[in-house]
Amino acid sequence: MVFTRTLMIKVHNKIEKLSLLFLNLISINFFVSYQNQFEINALTRCCAVYGHPVSHSASPAMHNAAFRHLKLNWVYLAFDVLPHKLKNAISGAQEMKFIGLNLTVPHKIFAFEIVDVMDNSAKNWGAVNTIRFEGKDVAGNWRPLSQFESEMPTELRSNGFNTDADAITSALYEEFKYTPDNTTVLILGAGGAGRVAALKLASCGIKQLYIINRTLSKAVELSDEIRKKYPDVSVKLDYPSGNVDLVINATSLGLTNSDPMPVDLTKFRLNKTSCVYDMIYRPSETLFLKTARESGCKTANGLSMLLWQGVKALEIWTQKPAPIEIMREALIKNIYGNI
Repeated sequence: MVFTRTLMIKVHNKIEKLSLLFLNLISINFFVSYQNQFEINALTRCCAVYGHPVSHSASPAMHNAAFRHLKLNWVYLAFDVLPHKLKNAISGAQEMKFIGLNLTVPHKIFAFEIVDVMDNSAKNWGAVNTIRFEGKDVAGNWRPLSQFESEMPTELRSNGFNTDADAITSALYEEFKYTPDNTTVLILGAGGAGRVAALKLASCGIKQLYIINRTLSKAVELSDEIRKKYPDVSVKLDYPSGNVDLVINATSLGLTNSDPMPVDLTKFRLNKTSCVYDMIYRPSETLFLKTARESGCKTANGLSMLLWQGVKALEIWTQKPAPIEIMREALIKNIYGNI
């Protein structure tokens, strides 16, 4: 019995050692493979997304896949930044010579007052979702920091862009073959993303726009701006009584399972529209989208909008064409897993 017990202990220890060796080999192979693909070193350049919350973001997966494909020694991270700390966080990234930033809820409108200069895209839509850090070269010209490889400039600035506006129309066409001209739209939310969507669709010739927002004053401000810029568009701050062509959720309601619906179903039934788009992409199907699908609507989440705004942001930073399908594949894998 003693011999048998001793033998069993020796066998167990041998198996344990072999198992550990096997696991170590796997870890080493994984580490070597990861290093070969994407080595972080003293020359690695940084990009990031700021949001609050931001743990749901799929942007790191999308952009890091693009960086690897383009053979850039860059890394993309995500940081949870409180709104009152946004200015400091942007200044910090600039001083550390980040290539650029993306901004998500709730920072897009706040950043409008923070960046040093703005592209026409940000001026037109009143929100900043992409920042490119720039430096002044020896000739006195402002250039993207991505173009400085050895000696970094000492004079820096932040340049704000908006890539959401074109992304929303690209996403809606990709998902529904939707074109805005002469259509009726209900937008839920008048914050950064909702504001940009409303202004962009108004600029593209929609006939009627209905806006619902928790804070009425913000919706009034947006409606006044649309009436001034696009007087042919009818804007109402209420639920429509009839059918609409498209409903967009531009609020953050749906990010957690405990969130209420962004639409009041006692005032508007989802079977009164044919297409429903939710800018939220994680979870991949919110309660809002599930209800819309069960009501017979065509539905889509915000993955396509995330893709197209990310494509444009990458091109702003690199000044090169983005690998669209590489980025799309990375998003799908990150959000849906291996399907």
